[in-house]
Amino acid sequence: MSYPYQQRTPTVVPANPFNPRADAEILRKAMKGFGTDEKAIINVLARRTNAQRLQIAIEFKTLYGKDLVKDLKSETTGNFEKLLVAMMTPLPEYYAKELHDAMEGIGTDEDVLIEIMCTKSNAEIMTIRQAYNSLYYKSLESDLKGDTGGTFKRLMVSLCNAGRDESMVTNPETARADAQALLRAGELRLGTDESTFNMVLCQRNYAQLQMVFHEYERLTGHDIEKAIKNEFSGDAEAGLLAVIRSIKNQAAFFAKLLNKSMKGLGTNDRDLIRLVVTRCEIDMVEIKREYQSKYGESLADAIKGDCSGDYKKCLLALIGES
Repeated sequence: MSYPYQQRTPTVVPANPFNPRADAEILRKAMKGFGTDEKAIINVLARRTNAQRLQIAIEFKTLYGKDLVKDLKSETTGNFEKLLVAMMTPLPEYYAKELHDAMEGIGTDEDVLIEIMCTKSNAEIMTIRQAYNSLYYKSLESDLKGDTGGTFKRLMVSLCNAGRDESMVTNPETARADAQALLRAGELRLGTDESTFNMVLCQRNYAQLQMVFHEYERLTGHDIEKAIKNEFSGDAEAGLLAVIRSIKNQAAFFAKLLNKSMKGLGTNDRDLIRLVVTRCEIDMVEIKREYQSKYGESLADAIKGDCSGDYKKCLLALIGES
């Protein structure tokens, strides 16, 4: 049984040809004098990758002796301003800030920790850890430990360790053994042996885990998600389900998060911005497809119904719908 690795198609790809100097000149012109040409700003920044935007910022400073981000902030307001600042932040630094803010102050936003820590590769987590350390002079692991507890804490520490096998080599016998071990650690005993779930879900490669989930269902007649819901609760349940769902279908996992950020009373703009900015260079095409099939409306229509003005236009440009 072979598992094709999930296809990933971005909506923001490197501009080619790319002329950071010409882009810097367009942005300067858009912000100089009376009034701001928001359309020109969106046309440039929403059609460049994060790496290219950072090059434009360097060029902007070289040409005009001014900080592009500061100029954008002084010329824009509200969610449009927040979106542009997010787009101009180096990605590892952006993730580090989001994690830090999720743990700052009273209470912890576990959803943000889950979204970032449960879906990143080893290399990405290592880069985020370095960025976290250089921004806050503290280790991400120590902050995670201080802000979480119990099974959820162990899950976060394991993921922060970035030690997952990423070989994509599969072994049906190991998958069977792991499925049996999970069954014995959960449904076949009184109480739950959390460490077995932690070990299997945080160590095995994604293709191998797909096989483990399949074996688990073959042994029990039901999905492993049902076992997690029965055996765990609260943040631990949410974290383990996130690991499983993002391994099964990462695009569907992110489509669900996008829907959650917009449904109900008011929009969680911080989540919406983070999800669009970080996924548009990875797999936004697949996320849009999953969104449409799951919710019966396009992601573009959901954004149109929930956002307005230049903020809406810029989000639509990032998801390739302008």
